[in-house]
Amino acid sequence: MKAMTLNSFGGPESFELSEVPKPVPHAGQVLVRVHATSISPLDYQVRRGDYRDLVPLPAITGHDVSGVVEAVGPGVTMFSPGDEVWYTPQIFDGPGSYAEYHVANENIIGRKPSSLSHLEAASLSLVGGAGGIGHVAIQVAKAIGAKVFTTVREDNFEFARSVGADVVIDYKKEDYISAVMRETGGRGVDVVFDTLGGDTLSRSPDVLAQLGRVVTIVDIAQPQNLIEAWGKNASFHFVFTRQNRGKLDELSTLVERGQLRPHVGAVYSLADIPIAHARLETPNNGVRGKIAIAVEPSADTARAAHNH
Repeated sequence: MKAMTLNSFGGPESFELSEVPKPVPHAGQVLVRVHATSISPLDYQVRRGDYRDLVPLPAITGHDVSGVVEAVGPGVTMFSPGDEVWYTPQIFDGPGSYAEYHVANENIIGRKPSSLSHLEAASLSLVGGAGGIGHVAIQVAKAIGAKVFTTVREDNFEFARSVGADVVIDYKKEDYISAVMRETGGRGVDVVFDTLGGDTLSRSPDVLAQLGRVVTIVDIAQPQNLIEAWGKNASFHFVFTRQNRGKLDELSTLVERGQLRPHVGAVYSLADIPIAHARLETPNNGVRGKIAIAVEPSADTARAAHNH
């Protein structure tokens, strides 16, 4: 099968399109023909060597799958050949999704929402403002009844509002702390969701209401001064994704209710993954939502990849 292999840590040129053996499902495993995957900051962090101790080379990376079950191993009861599925591979535990086939344990796989294309489904399993994570986080927050504030560039105001943001803040023109406190009458917000890192942890207490929470998905190496959190009785949650079918089923429910829809901002082919990585790493790259990869192109996905 064809796969994009990472032979050394570094820039996008570190990838090479290769022929590798097709995997075989063992007990409790499912073999999936990958129709689509996508890329996120985790992907280029792995590629450049941020987690080099966890990724033996050469490696097949990639962290999203949408596809069709090709075969099942002994003991599999939930899936049969022909089923459409989606999931996030177990990170740092075996080959990833930049390949024509992938093997995964049955218990982390979900049934793909029928209303989503493979490109859309592959853009939703790991996302976790206007970016691939932010535009989904806004929709999930709205689905549970939250009033949502988000920081984006001014040219993304309309898109952020279209996915549910109530208050949009141009972080280039206004300090978000001043904006949030003005919009909340000085009360602050109950939850801050950090997808950026930097000094967000140390500044977040300035916009928190009493007993507020900060949730971050960023691994931040530099020390943070959290003294302001003490007076707010704040809680901090450090989150790294864990794969399970239950989370996928909950997302599927929101999709089927019409409360969640991933936005595919650009589509590339498997061979063009280096180009896709380079674009994602480029500041102000013009991508709203997720960059998807058409691994097994249908007529529609092939056309989408050509147009991007």
